[in-house]
Amino acid sequence: MARVFPEGRLVYGMQLPVQSQSTIYAEPWEASAGAADLAEIARAADRSGFAYVATCDHVAIPRRLAGAMSTVWYDPVATLSFLAGVTEHVRLLSHVAILGLRHPLISAKQYATLDHLSGGRLILGVGAGHVQEEFEILGVDFARRGAVLDETLDALRAALGPEEYPEFAGELFSFEDLGQLPRPAQERIPVWVGGSSPAAVRRAAVRGDGWLPQGDPRDRLPAQIARIAQLRAEAGVIGPFEVGAITEALYVGEPGWDTGRRTLTGKAEALAESLREYGALGVDQIQVRFRSRDRAELVDQITAFGAEVAPHLND
Repeated sequence: MARVFPEGRLVYGMQLPVQSQSTIYAEPWEASAGAADLAEIARAADRSGFAYVATCDHVAIPRRLAGAMSTVWYDPVATLSFLAGVTEHVRLLSHVAILGLRHPLISAKQYATLDHLSGGRLILGVGAGHVQEEFEILGVDFARRGAVLDETLDALRAALGPEEYPEFAGELFSFEDLGQLPRPAQERIPVWVGGSSPAAVRRAAVRGDGWLPQGDPRDRLPAQIARIAQLRAEAGVIGPFEVGAITEALYVGEPGWDTGRRTLTGKAEALAESLREYGALGVDQIQVRFRSRDRAELVDQITAFGAEVAPHLND
């Protein structure tokens, strides 16, 4: 195992707008945005020292959930591949890929190609999924999605490894004598497991290289991080492990408009002081989200964060 980012330093990434538009977090301007906006925002993050840009994953949203979730969910492999071509350094994170919806050899082909084409910039973030109809229409047992994901992850460790003809034998999947080129550029694709349920935390601890919590507030993180350490010790899992957190919504400076009561606003030094608390809790990377009224304001926020806030995150 190897860390993605240096130990002892708090790094920052972001979930991209536009590519997923749940009403929980999407800004009104995103509804009419498209590829050019997504590319410009990713380039701004790349220039501003962001550790990663992230995209979500849903195949199809049932009508009963469309009011809250919307039906705007870009395909993660297609989107990250597009962004790989317009950026240079930033890592490309699926947050999170619902791997149980696809055979592991399909996922291996897609993500190995993405890693190959991007020069080794993939971080594979994975999750169990929660939309029952999505599983049913694709012929996957929703009730057993946790077990399906566990075996899929084990199969992917083989299928994303260095061998042209990977081998795996499990209860649900088995393969041998089937070649897949190109191989990933990275010797080992980092796998970060998303979710905050007990099952997800256990999966992250035992099968993951990192953990992507699903919106745990600051006061819940210490117990979750301690639980991961305990589970890894009990399972005899050794090696580096990277803990993430999703921060409160941010606005660098004084907004002059209503950004919501939970948004952290103010001068760069004050924001950095608040965000440094995540590092003190044992967090390695923070995922930030900025309030904005259009693409230009978001690009300005990304740029200001990189130039003014980020230099103080590790003071």
